[in-house]
Amino acid sequence: MTVMQKPRPEDATAVFDKRSWLESHEADYHKALGNRQVQMIAIGGAIGTGLFLGAGARLQAAGPSLAIVYLVCGFFSFLILRALGELVLHRPSSGSFVSYAREFLGEKASFVAGWMYFLNWAMTGIVDITAVALYMHYWDVFADLPQWVSALGALLIVGSMNLVGVKWFAEMEFWFALIKVGAILIFLAVGTFFLGTGMEVAGGAAGLHLIGENGGLFPNGLLPALVLVQGVVFAFAGVELVGTAAGECSDAKTILPRAINSVIWRIALFYVGSVVLLVCLLPWTAYKAGESPFVTFFGALGIPAIGTVMNVVVLTAALSSLNSGLYSTGRVLRSLAQGGSAPASLARMNAQAVPHVGILVTLAVYVFGVLLNYLVPSHVFEIVLNVASLGILSTWGFIVVCQMAFRRAVARGEVEDVSFKMPGAPVTSWLTLAFLFGVLVLMALDYPNGTYTVASIPVVALALWGGWNRVSKHRQTETPATQPDIVLAQQSQ
Repeated sequence: MTVMQKPRPEDATAVFDKRSWLESHEADYHKALGNRQVQMIAIGGAIGTGLFLGAGARLQAAGPSLAIVYLVCGFFSFLILRALGELVLHRPSSGSFVSYAREFLGEKASFVAGWMYFLNWAMTGIVDITAVALYMHYWDVFADLPQWVSALGALLIVGSMNLVGVKWFAEMEFWFALIKVGAILIFLAVGTFFLGTGMEVAGGAAGLHLIGENGGLFPNGLLPALVLVQGVVFAFAGVELVGTAAGECSDAKTILPRAINSVIWRIALFYVGSVVLLVCLLPWTAYKAGESPFVTFFGALGIPAIGTVMNVVVLTAALSSLNSGLYSTGRVLRSLAQGGSAPASLARMNAQAVPHVGILVTLAVYVFGVLLNYLVPSHVFEIVLNVASLGILSTWGFIVVCQMAFRRAVARGEVEDVSFKMPGAPVTSWLTLAFLFGVLVLMALDYPNGTYTVASIPVVALALWGGWNRVSKHRQTETPATQPDIVLAQQSQ
């Protein structure tokens, strides 16, 4: 790739090539990610503790209708990925939606998109290190270990791997994802065997009759299923990570479409298929909050040490999320810095082509999470989890809006069209935005946590407004030729 040289400061009227400038942001990255790694990054982003651990409480609340909720939310997650796929095929970028917002919506939108995403992963990472510490307490040898010690240990390991190089991150994510996928496949194989052969589970025959005999598809009514939509949506948070990985992919325009298209059937198989099997193997009333439904099933079979095995799986899922958060925030913060929406130091790369300053900033936030584990270990989840939900809704919304702006730019003849398009757009684009707004409304109705979270939006907006004003003043002191939006404004005068 040819890196565009910046115009000389004294030549403020130089013609500015925005596309070349944006592409120059990717020049320092190593294109080291192959198909095997990207496929697993895509899978890992779609499978988390929401399936392994959270499904128990959701089955208890909504029964078999949880499968329908997973299917609906998974469908919209797929549409969001296809919207992102259009943008990736247009121009692969490690800055992902931050870079696309800069291109199609302007620097202010890029500022909001990037910092909201950082807020999401900053809060999620604190939850992840807290989860790691809690899962470690499952084993007696770690029972007396202070929660903050386990959290700090996880942070040091994952942080070190991210700073060494992108291939280390990718390999860690590959094996984390493989463990998660392997656990689900084992359950699907064993569960299908019991269902197909008619063998008894916990003294009862498996089969579809268990659904009808225990209240049907909506045993508690439609409302509990609707309320669950907001929680299930956030179980899919992380699917957009594949877009960030595109910037360091060896052949993004070939590998990414395959990875994105595979997400929908994996969600259908892993989430929907698992729930259907679970309610056909045992009555949905057998599952409960605080216990993985997979542990409930294998425990009913009398399989020893299943709790230990599943604890390893959920521990892996938490470490995978922590790993992904460090990777993505480092790239997003660098992209923000390249557009003048963050301190210039965040754009620095180390000798391994890793944006280490951004990763270190995120690690500093996570250390605050370690401090929370020391001060208020029992309340960390409640403090930060709901704040993260605003970040992911904002991110997904920006992806769809950027895709719509890209389509308009194609119609005007400003950019070339791509063959990998979001199915049904623009109807599906508007439908996805309506769905995300509906999730926000459901959050507001979920008193007290969800209501307070939505009520905090004006505070977040005020903080972003103050941050943008501060950034704008700094940008105005820059040489105009180094600020593309200023150059373009001068040319239009």
